[in-house]
Amino acid sequence: MKDVGQRTAEATALKHAVPYIRIFKGKTFVLKAGGGALEREATARALIEQIEVLHQVGIRVVLVHGGGTQSTELVRALGGEARFVEGRRVTDAKSLEVAVMVLNGSVSTRLLAVCRGVGLPAVGVSGVDGGLIQARKRPPVRVGEELVDYGLVGDVVAVQPKVLTDLMDAGYVPVVSPLSAADDGTVLNINADTIASALAVALGAEKLLFLTGAPGILERPDDPGSLVSYTDLAGLRRLRDEGGLVKGMLPKTSAIEAAIQGGVRRVHILSHDLPDGLLAEIFTNEGVGTLVVEDVRGLSPAEAAAGHVPVPAMAGAL
Repeated sequence: MKDVGQRTAEATALKHAVPYIRIFKGKTFVLKAGGGALEREATARALIEQIEVLHQVGIRVVLVHGGGTQSTELVRALGGEARFVEGRRVTDAKSLEVAVMVLNGSVSTRLLAVCRGVGLPAVGVSGVDGGLIQARKRPPVRVGEELVDYGLVGDVVAVQPKVLTDLMDAGYVPVVSPLSAADDGTVLNINADTIASALAVALGAEKLLFLTGAPGILERPDDPGSLVSYTDLAGLRRLRDEGGLVKGMLPKTSAIEAAIQGGVRRVHILSHDLPDGLLAEIFTNEGVGTLVVEDVRGLSPAEAAAGHVPVPAMAGAL
């Protein structure tokens, strides 16, 4: 049994969340959960339980899921080898078949089953459904000295948000897998961060939140204690240029930039492993991860309070 102190602390936390609930009711949040968040049922369930809270207080949620970890494991089990260039997957015909099986199959189905178990009304869709994501095959891209052909990878051309708004208007949480198709019917694999960013812009989302295996953006990739509590686009670019952002964080950085430049005011990056971390990030001033905005000079005094650690590019900007 909880003692009196624990019970009153929970009541106080609820009271402090009320102003945020009032502000965010009716607003749209786009969440992206990587495959790592979905590997263990307990982690997936903890995430869905938090999304259920958001849904119950009137926040409209779109959940985009990845599945890169699961896809890589299956490719290897079939005798292949996953290839990445600057954090982006190269997708050949065999890898695409795996992506279809994993993303639209096992990951989506298991995630929707967790939603049912929690009581969250959810509907699974992909970028193909209803023409949600219009895409074209990515042309070869020069990366350093190499001309890289990413294969059956798509770039987002346009979004038809009505597919999602109709579901949300009907009381559902759309669960989106990151596949689409070109106009000729060729199925294309698209980075889930990219899709989440494009959806957030098209929906006019209040927030875009990335749930990852890291606590947020780190100044030193191998040091979890170097968490950057908030930064802006200039600080983000500096971190990238100095080599502080590596592997999967590189496409995430591009997605963050695109979202903010497209009108999303707040982008958050946080760990999917932190108990109730999503709720703490949304319903407290301090948060638990990294907040990215267009310009830190636009932060409120509470957001820029002591305890937040800006990156060097922001020193003196507050």
